[in-house]
Amino acid sequence: MSSTQEHDPRVIREQGGMAGFLADYRRRLAQGDVGQLPVVVGLIAICAIFQITSKGVFLGSFNLVNLTLQMAAVGTISVGVVLILLLGEIDLTAGIVSGLCAAVMAVVNVNMDMPAPVALLAGTLTGTAVGLFQGFWITRFGIPSFVVTLAGLIGWQGLLLYVLGPKGTINLPGHHPDHFVVTDLCGTFFQGALAYGLAALFLAYVALGPLLTYRKRKAAGLSVQPIAFVLIRTGIVGVLVLAAVFELDSDRGVNLSLVLFIALIIGMDYVLRRTRFGRMIYAIGGNAEAARRAGIPVQRVRTIVFVLASTLAAWGGMLSASRLQAVNQSAGQGSVLLNAIAAAVVGGTSLFGGRGSVWAALLGIIVIQSISNGMDLLSLQPSIKFMITGGVLLTAVTIDAVLRRGQRTSGR
Repeated sequence: MSSTQEHDPRVIREQGGMAGFLADYRRRLAQGDVGQLPVVVGLIAICAIFQITSKGVFLGSFNLVNLTLQMAAVGTISVGVVLILLLGEIDLTAGIVSGLCAAVMAVVNVNMDMPAPVALLAGTLTGTAVGLFQGFWITRFGIPSFVVTLAGLIGWQGLLLYVLGPKGTINLPGHHPDHFVVTDLCGTFFQGALAYGLAALFLAYVALGPLLTYRKRKAAGLSVQPIAFVLIRTGIVGVLVLAAVFELDSDRGVNLSLVLFIALIIGMDYVLRRTRFGRMIYAIGGNAEAARRAGIPVQRVRTIVFVLASTLAAWGGMLSASRLQAVNQSAGQGSVLLNAIAAAVVGGTSLFGGRGSVWAALLGIIVIQSISNGMDLLSLQPSIKFMITGGVLLTAVTIDAVLRRGQRTSGR
């Protein structure tokens, strides 16, 4: 066997089965391809630390429901940030745009007395318009996204204050038995058979995806992961999901905002992995000039991605307003942008573009929100919380840079 064949992942896996796969995995770890391993290990450590220090409260049913409510809004914003980072760009307006769109929604719903669906549509279209403006400005004039979105961070904040007016706060109406209101987005819970049914649908997607991929790759003669590994990984995910649903169902149940967040991730995951548009995003993030020479409309794709990111920021802002039942002048500010970017990076999306997935938003927001929630349970000062979150973000970026260096050294 030639030296080239000895390092061919297909040859290794076919010859050794599970043993060959593990040998290949160790080789990839040595070359810096660690996947989601650091995130999983970090999450286990975080849960263990806070569970002990909070005397069992952290993983209790009541706190887990609160954690899912906190996750959905920032997690939705983080999905948009993932798309931006995959291009190798940055969007500093994600937080403030979420607040602006929530303010527009509140004005239309409360001040103009329009139905909730109309108000939600108005907030969504505001986010779309902001993304279109910023994407056009970046691509038309060739200005770095950092500069354009930095200007937007200031400008959209001023517009937020203008929209809210001198009062500065708009309270959203509470639950109404006869019609849908905005606060129902975070005030609706699924319990019992319905909650487990939603979990079953999610697990079906998680299980069928890898199994179908395994079948197609094997039929095409490509390298595949051992079926035992696929089944074990799916089983572990299934146990964790069912355990989480059991705990949530012991309190208020599975929240509608969490269901919408997971559905968004599944939808965007399909777009990125299964469509031409998703492949173009990865190509541009990997090498924009090479993508342009290959005939990919780089500028158009960049504009569309900024539109999607701002639209998702709008949805995240309106979910946050639904949970808080109000919109004020601080909406979308504070740690919102930091947590959204941190969730994307901690979850494994590279700041250098071309590497990551929307599942990074889910893993990352679980880590970031768990840290924030745990520190709240311990009643730590805001100053300490900001320093710890910043340290986590810096660590994630450093790991990403070190791994990229290792991959370049090994020729990956």
